[in-house]
Amino acid sequence: MSSMNKKLVRLAKQDNPIKVAVVGAGKMGKGLVSQMSRIKGMEPSLVINRNGGKALKALLSAGIKKDDIVISNSLKNINFALEKGKYVVSEDMDMAAKANSIQAIVDATGVPEVGAKLSIDAIDNGKHIIMLNVEADSVVGPILHKYAEEAGVIYTGTAGDEPGAVMELYDFAVGLGFEVLAIGKGKNNPINLDANPDTVHEEALKKELKPHMLAGFIDGTNTMIEMTCMANATGFVPDIRGGHGIVSNIDDLTSFFRLKEEGGVLDKYKIVDYVRGIAPGVFLVFTTNLEEIHSQLEYLNMGAGPNYVLYRPYHLTSLETPNTIYDACVNNRATIAPTEGVIADTVTIAKKDLKAGERLDRIGGYTVYGSIEEHTVAKKGNLVPIGLIDENAKVLRDIKKGEFITYDMIQLDTSTNIYKLRMIQEEKIG
Repeated sequence: MSSMNKKLVRLAKQDNPIKVAVVGAGKMGKGLVSQMSRIKGMEPSLVINRNGGKALKALLSAGIKKDDIVISNSLKNINFALEKGKYVVSEDMDMAAKANSIQAIVDATGVPEVGAKLSIDAIDNGKHIIMLNVEADSVVGPILHKYAEEAGVIYTGTAGDEPGAVMELYDFAVGLGFEVLAIGKGKNNPINLDANPDTVHEEALKKELKPHMLAGFIDGTNTMIEMTCMANATGFVPDIRGGHGIVSNIDDLTSFFRLKEEGGVLDKYKIVDYVRGIAPGVFLVFTTNLEEIHSQLEYLNMGAGPNYVLYRPYHLTSLETPNTIYDACVNNRATIAPTEGVIADTVTIAKKDLKAGERLDRIGGYTVYGSIEEHTVAKKGNLVPIGLIDENAKVLRDIKKGEFITYDMIQLDTSTNIYKLRMIQEEKIG
């Protein structure tokens, strides 16, 4: 971290900051813009939102003077303004990849189709892409990672999101030679499968979140998506569909996350799961086959073993994203990427009884929610990843509440970028 700070200070003194485009000025994007405004050598130079007023507000709330902000959807004007050191607000998402001086793009939209298009455009234009959009990454991350490698740019999830925070623990443990048995995240509240934008509307307003986003948290879909990203980055799988979702504190975690024959809940090790009672943290369970190391760990108050816990009691979401931006632009390194291929999927379940001819909606909506499953099982069962579902998806036959949705039950919009990428991914990666 010290080298990062020193390098950024040098870039600032040279008047050569890392120029970043932030797409999406909701809670995560706005927070990132504010945080970056306090970092020497890195600038939120281009902020894009379909409602330009929100992008402007993000810059103003970060303390950027209005005279230093240019509002434009013209590539020529945007390039000129960026060259002059101005900040730019735009409503045209395509400008992120096209603007000359932008080195990295952060997708803070949370919309799967936007994430797919933005990533492809970034990669095609030689720019690093940082995903605060696990919704897209969980569906087409492996193929996007492959394309980015071929293009010589970085495709990465972000520090601060739970998958990135878990990866930090995982790299630490594996790097020290420990055997990792389980990884996962905490969850604040019990899952409510019936949550929808109406039931969470009041709470969403208080938290300054979109109702769809909060509903996706509460119905568990977001948790399943985050675990899918963890799986694709490590090769770990859910022990059971949807995970165990146990209630535990840190001290008791190793009592649960051990094999059934050892008194735990697991059928196997190398799994990903979630736990109620340890939010907002992330965790990792590890062991060793060396008695001397067990002795050292006990001496260090890590417990009696044979399994031990690493726990990070916080994750700062987009406020940590500058670390990932720096690593991508300077160290050519991803914080977390789906390097293991397609290990898991977040598959789709009917949230209510659905009738033939009815239209579906999207993550955090009224019609569907998601659950994690091993990709091989999901593929064999013809199960649909939830990130492919949108308002254009049409129900072809009656579907009961709680039924897993297969490709033959619905008609998807096959014209979307994310659908096309998913089909390529199925063909090239599996």
